[in-house]
Amino acid sequence: MKRFCTILGAIIMVSVIASGQKVPTGNPKDFKVKTCLHSVSYMGAWRGQVTLTVDEFLVKAKELGFDGVMLAAKRPHVSLIDYDDSARQKLRARIKELGLELVCLAGYTDFVAGVDKAGIPNVEIQAVYVGELARLARDLGTNMVRVFTGYERSDLPYDRQYALVVEGLQMAGKIAAKYGVTIAVQNHHDIAIHHETMKWLLDEVNLPNVKAAFDCWSPTLEGLSSEEIKQAIRTMKPYIVHTTTADYKELPRYKYEITHTNYVPLVSQMRAVPIGEGFLDYKSFINTLREIGYQGYIAYEMCEVLEGGGSVENLDRTAKKFLEYIDQFR
Repeated sequence: MKRFCTILGAIIMVSVIASGQKVPTGNPKDFKVKTCLHSVSYMGAWRGQVTLTVDEFLVKAKELGFDGVMLAAKRPHVSLIDYDDSARQKLRARIKELGLELVCLAGYTDFVAGVDKAGIPNVEIQAVYVGELARLARDLGTNMVRVFTGYERSDLPYDRQYALVVEGLQMAGKIAAKYGVTIAVQNHHDIAIHHETMKWLLDEVNLPNVKAAFDCWSPTLEGLSSEEIKQAIRTMKPYIVHTTTADYKELPRYKYEITHTNYVPLVSQMRAVPIGEGFLDYKSFINTLREIGYQGYIAYEMCEVLEGGGSVENLDRTAKKFLEYIDQFR
């Protein structure tokens, strides 16, 4: 019986590898531009932003000309609370009817939240949540769930928090494997935000279905130069299965210091602008993805207060500008 279980486990793991996301091949000829629109762009998450239903968003993505969609797995979009078996079947059929690809579900995790409450099994709770997202992903016709690591806390040692992220991703990855789903860890939250640390994290997790959703955003704000970001992509090459783009302008902030009749610099405010009009170097970023033979989609999101406002018309114009911009890489 033990030998049978071992063989069965191996079969399951091979199945995950076969059905999972493709990592970069190293051959630039294997790079293809495949566009994906993130539903967070039309779900009213930011001040002034219009809220579309899931179906309205799908129709919008199709009309705009995107190849696929990335659906936010929370209200008001595809929440686990709202999508029973019947609703899942209907949504999967609708996506197919529109000729779209469901690229991935966007999960919202923090594996160190609540760590100060010893009696609450937060890591288990988070892992089970991701596991349920993996089941939802399978039911909807995709094999990828995007997750985050954790927001670093000041009240506990860093390495304890880091260890919880490793533990949580290992738990989540093993559950997701049952559904043939890849967990794509986005470089978004504080823990393991730097590419060297993220690679170490994923090496330590050591599961074939736990990969990376690696973006240009965080390394840019970390102060990396374009050449350093190129090297970061090369470092992360074994893991990159997804990337999300967005562009921003930095608006400086100051506080008046009356005692000295002067202004004190504060943390800048970021505002979203059409891609190519902000400070992120996407030409270098995407060309380096080509260099490593990246196999995934290039997603786009409008995930901040947007220049021009959050009306449907302005969101549509900005999304079309992304499609026009990305054409240069075909």
